[in-house]
Amino acid sequence: MNQPLQHTTVLLDEAVDALLGGAAAAEGCFVDGTFGRGGHSRRILQRLGPRGRLVAFDKDPQAIEEAARIQDARFSIRHQGFSHLGELPPASVTGVLLDLGVSSPQIDDPGRGFSFRFDGPLDMRMDTTRGQSVAEWLADAEVAQIAEVIRDYGEERFAGPIAKAIVARREERGPIAGTAELASIVAGAVKSREPGQNPATRTFQALRIFINAELEELQQALEASLHVLAPGGRLAVISFHSLEDRIVKQFIAKHSKEVYDRRAPFAPPQPMRLKALERIKPGAHEVQANPRARSAVMRVAERTEVPA
Repeated sequence: MNQPLQHTTVLLDEAVDALLGGAAAAEGCFVDGTFGRGGHSRRILQRLGPRGRLVAFDKDPQAIEEAARIQDARFSIRHQGFSHLGELPPASVTGVLLDLGVSSPQIDDPGRGFSFRFDGPLDMRMDTTRGQSVAEWLADAEVAQIAEVIRDYGEERFAGPIAKAIVARREERGPIAGTAELASIVAGAVKSREPGQNPATRTFQALRIFINAELEELQQALEASLHVLAPGGRLAVISFHSLEDRIVKQFIAKHSKEVYDRRAPFAPPQPMRLKALERIKPGAHEVQANPRARSAVMRVAERTEVPA
């Protein structure tokens, strides 16, 4: 019998401590925007008081199955991406946690197509019940479209040659259906690579981000957090690459200062809406135990008081 794929939650205690503000038994409504395999959610539930509740979101059907194992009246799960955060009532949430990226079971399951380490169908959808797979998109996309995605979402300097190689292979032998074949095509088009990094790393990252609209969804969720967080509520976001972290950093910075209207210089400024609190990275011990944690960074902010 196959053993279930395991996932080690990154910054587990640090994230929950930041979200709950150090409270031993927190009340209020908290949101886990990416349930995954439930590491953060289960730890939050351990710390919630009897009147607290936790709302989790996830697009992955396998995550929804795992969430069904939690028998706790304070917990509920939504089969949605965290871009739906804004559907919660205004100022009703005490803390929002967003753990971005891909969970280990998703990466380690060849059938999901996230990794070039295994040969599997070229899918990469977080929600396998809807939307277009990477294979389906690559079957019709033009060179310029493919190059733009790989360049913008993967920061790949060989995006043009990779896109041309993908389309040439497609025109010669039909659609690319597997991860191993795509990785081979990319390797043939990349002329140099950083030591220790597979040539396909940036391309696979770019296609995954694009097909799941990850950056757009992150921006929507961050904006929604301003509306659903109550004054004093916490926002904690764990990022795993520079594109995500840049969006989070800029969002917190933008809303952590007063805004003056140049057209009305004597009008009072719009008050700051967030207060930046911390930037936390995994310690050496965690990185040694879980190498996938090495690129993680968590930014924490607090919703400021809303003027009457």
